[in-house]
Amino acid sequence: MPDIAVTVNGEPRALAGAASHTTALDWLRDIGLSGSKEGCAEGECGACAMLLATPTVEGGTAWTPVNACLVPAYALVGQEVVTSEGLGSPEELHPVQQKLAEAGGSQCGYCTPGFACSMAGEYYRPGRTQADEPAEPAVRDDHEDGCPAQGAEHGAENGAEHGPNGFDLHALSGNLCRCTGYRPIRDAAYALGAPEHDDPLQQRLNRPAPPAVATDVTIDDGRFIRPATLAETLRMLRDEPDALLVAGSTDWGVEVNIRGRRASLVIAIEQLPELRTLDVTDDMVEIGAALSLSEVEQRLNGTVPLLAQLFPQFASRLIRNRGTFGGNLGTGSPIGDTPPALLALGARLVLASADGERDVDLAEYFTGYRQTVRRPDELIRAVRIPLPLARTTAFHKIAKRRFDDISSVAVAFALDIEDDVVTAAKIGLGGVAATPLRAHATEQALIGRPWNIQTVKQASEILGSEGTPMSDHRASAEYRTLMLNTALLKLHSTTRHPHADRSESKEVPV
Repeated sequence: MPDIAVTVNGEPRALAGAASHTTALDWLRDIGLSGSKEGCAEGECGACAMLLATPTVEGGTAWTPVNACLVPAYALVGQEVVTSEGLGSPEELHPVQQKLAEAGGSQCGYCTPGFACSMAGEYYRPGRTQADEPAEPAVRDDHEDGCPAQGAEHGAENGAEHGPNGFDLHALSGNLCRCTGYRPIRDAAYALGAPEHDDPLQQRLNRPAPPAVATDVTIDDGRFIRPATLAETLRMLRDEPDALLVAGSTDWGVEVNIRGRRASLVIAIEQLPELRTLDVTDDMVEIGAALSLSEVEQRLNGTVPLLAQLFPQFASRLIRNRGTFGGNLGTGSPIGDTPPALLALGARLVLASADGERDVDLAEYFTGYRQTVRRPDELIRAVRIPLPLARTTAFHKIAKRRFDDISSVAVAFALDIEDDVVTAAKIGLGGVAATPLRAHATEQALIGRPWNIQTVKQASEILGSEGTPMSDHRASAEYRTLMLNTALLKLHSTTRHPHADRSESKEVPV
C-alpha cells in the first residue's frame, strides 16, 4: 500500500503494514522518530505532542499541537505532521528550541520534545501580539509549583497567563515536567519573537491544509475507514451497526492504550464537512459534532459566555485540539464536562441516520450509565443551542486540580433575573448520578422567587438532594452533596453587588 502515507517533517512516509489500532506515536517511533515520548499513554503529560496541519476558516493552515499517543495512525493518511525532529537540528536549532536551551528549560529532556511542539504551535499562532523587543519576564510565585498556566485568569487578554510577546501559557497546558519547576519553560516562551518571513513552517501557513483523504485499510486485526461523505458513513452504520465511530479519539485512544481494547471496524468522522459546520441564526447556534473544542472556542469567540467559561476548564489545550462535542456526548459518560453546560443552555441534538434526522432534547438523551437514546445506526450530527441566551451564567467545576483534570462535580447555571426576580432557570449537573441531569426541582424552587439569600438557601437544600452521588477515588458521596449544597450560594455571592443596580442581571465570572 505505497499510497497509504503521511507527510512527516516534509517527507512522505508509508504507513503500509502498521496494525489498524496503531497510534501515531507508536508509528512515529517505529520509523525512527523517537523524539516523541510516551509518558502516560492517555493524553495527560504531553510528552508525545506533535504538530498537525489543520485548516483555518480563512482557507489557510494552522500548526495544531495534538497528542500523538491518542491519534490513530491511519487517521493521518494524506495529512502533514511535524515532530520535534522537524523543528530544527542540533546544528541549527528552531527558535523555540534555542530559547528553551538558553533559559535552561530542559533537564532530563524527556518532556522537552512535547513542550517544544506545543510551544511552536503558539509561536506560529496568527495574531499573537508581538512586542518590539520581548521583555525579560518577571518572576511570579504562582507559576513555580504548577503547570505553566496555573494561576491564570480565564479570558484575560493580557492577564497573568500572557507574556509581553503575546504568548498564551494555556497553549502549554497538558504538558507536564517534573524537573524544571516550569519557570524556565515560561521564560523561554516569553522570550520568543516573531517567526522570520522565510521560516518554512511560517510560509506553510499561507497554503490550504491537506484535504481529507478517503481511506479503507484492512489489516489482520481489523479495518479502518474514512468515508468520503456523511451519506456513505450513515449507510455504513446501517449495514455495520457494531462499527466504532471515532472523531478526536481522546477517549477511544485511552481505551486502546491503557485497556488494550480493539475494534474490528473503526470509522473516522472528524473530517466530514457536514459535521464541521458552525452556524448562528436568529433563534439558535448550531455546532457541528466533529468540530474540535478549540475550533468552537475560537469561532464563537465568547458569544456563548457559559461555554467560554467551560472551555479553559476542559482537560488541556492538547485535548481540546482534538476532542469534540459529539465525542463527549457520544460516550454517555456521567462525568463529561460539556453535558452540564449544554443542559443548562437547553441544548438539543441532531441525530442522523440513513433514514433521516431527528431532533432530541439533551435532557432526554441520557437513559442510564453510558446509555443514550442514540441508536447504533445513528450519529450525532450537531448540537443546537436555542437563542436568546440566559444573561446570568456560571460553570462550576470541582476537581483535584484546577486544570487538566476530571471533575468530581460539575454544575452549570443559566438564569434570567428581572427586577430581582428569577424568571427562568436551567441547571445542569455532572458527576452526581449515573447520567448528567437537569436539576428540575431546584429550577422550580427558583422560578418566580426573589433572587435573595433566603431563596438561595432554600433552593440550595433542594439542589443538595438532586442526583444520587456515590463515593469513589475522586470524592465521597458526602463531599459531592456538599458541593451541590454550596454551588448556588457561590453563584449568588458573585451576582450580588451592594452598590449595583438591583434590576440588572450579570454574567458570572468563574
